[in-house]
Amino acid sequence: MTNKQEWADVGSVDELSKKTLQTVYANRTRIAVSYKDGAFGAISGVCNHVGGPLGDGKLDGEFVECPWHFWKFDRRTGVGEPGFEQDRVPAFGTKIENGRLLVDLASATKRTKQPHEPHPLARPYKREPGPLRVYGISTTNMTEGHPRFSTSDELLDEALQHAKASGMETRLVRLRDLNFRACEGFYSKSAKACTWPCSITQMDPTDELDQVYEAIVHWADIYIIATPIRWGAASSLYFKMVERMNCIQNQNTIAHKSVLKNKTAGFIITGGQDNIQGTAGQMLGFFSELGVQFPQYPYVAHSRGWNAEDMEN
Repeated sequence: MTNKQEWADVGSVDELSKKTLQTVYANRTRIAVSYKDGAFGAISGVCNHVGGPLGDGKLDGEFVECPWHFWKFDRRTGVGEPGFEQDRVPAFGTKIENGRLLVDLASATKRTKQPHEPHPLARPYKREPGPLRVYGISTTNMTEGHPRFSTSDELLDEALQHAKASGMETRLVRLRDLNFRACEGFYSKSAKACTWPCSITQMDPTDELDQVYEAIVHWADIYIIATPIRWGAASSLYFKMVERMNCIQNQNTIAHKSVLKNKTAGFIITGGQDNIQGTAGQMLGFFSELGVQFPQYPYVAHSRGWNAEDMEN
């Protein structure tokens, strides 16, 4: 801050006071203007995290909450919420003249960023020495505590046993055993709001999809994904998982980097209804967008046709 003043007219007090929070521009500077209890506040409209538009967020008490990842800053001082006071966005002086709100651009306080430890998943990829590593992913759902026979699970188990007998390391995850949230559409807010690691993973330590991310990015060389067919498509658990992998694919398009390196995938698809080729096509298309490679004959499939409802056979 300097003694020099640079007052900029950002709008009518009558109009600005109709909203508790909004974005205004002063000489190309984005500002989040808030109004509460008869008083205005003006802070930078750019969040410290990944540049979210603070003025498009909401007020939570005296704090402006970023709409992207919910970071909070005092609406008048720009100081971060308790525990994150070292995170500060610039704050500006304000005054009212002739029914207009003026913001002093020269009064901007300094932006400071509190050091944040990077998420473990963000570490550089390094393939550790050892045999080929195969990661099996079951996307079959069933009642907790009451298991049933699953053809896709059975074939996945057989595939992993064969890999192990061939000298490979194997791991298996059953998505039904994990507690993880569905994709919440951060990319729909902005491409920059979809981060790697996944925004949900970074914000919610109880979300268990980090186990899958760890395996597919840092551990496995080969993935085998097994799914039943549900009304001509892969299981809902499969789609719940791959929608959360948007953050991996988006790194290709917004950061020009590939998160997955030297990975191969194959698929097991079973069901009592048809459209196996369509289901395989979707799975192949999605994982190819992640940068995954495929061997010859990359999927095995089984169906007894639309009328075969005796699934126990």
